[in-house]
Amino acid sequence: MGGATGMAAMDTFDHILSWKLKRGSHAFPGKDGGTCINEAAIVAAGFPYQPVRAVETMPACFSRPICSLALLLNDEADDAERQLLLPFVIRLACADTRQVEWEREVYITQHLRYRMRFQDRLEVLEGALAIGRQADVLATDEVRSRLDAVQQSAKAPTSVADHFKFSKIKEWLAPSL
Repeated sequence: MGGATGMAAMDTFDHILSWKLKRGSHAFPGKDGGTCINEAAIVAAGFPYQPVRAVETMPACFSRPICSLALLLNDEADDAERQLLLPFVIRLACADTRQVEWEREVYITQHLRYRMRFQDRLEVLEGALAIGRQADVLATDEVRSRLDAVQQSAKAPTSVADHFKFSKIKEWLAPSL
């Protein structure tokens, strides 16, 4: 992961390794966490859980270009790679001015190539996050309690994906990286 900021975020997130990032949108999380990166970010930021089928439905404090890239990485990654996105969960609520959001979009478009290793795509995410306003630093205990509350309220052991057939088709069509 690029830079000290990414490593500091990983240290902050060590305590929620029981949260499992999964491909696609989820009707509700399970006791394993079981959400995509954006759904986890919404909870970590203090909003009620909601499935994320499109980044436009996320709260306004989330950067659309950055969340779009995070969602792409989340859905194209294998299960092990996807867990490397956990430190970014607390960094997505960083929406800025239209100009900054446009700069982020241009940066992502210029640096993202179709056939890149997952690690290289993570560096593109890190670079986009360095542009403009940074997300507010969230207290570790606060994030832990928010995520724990969602996990404890879960009725199922694992999350339930929205549109099961659609997520399966997406899975089959996703290019292997």
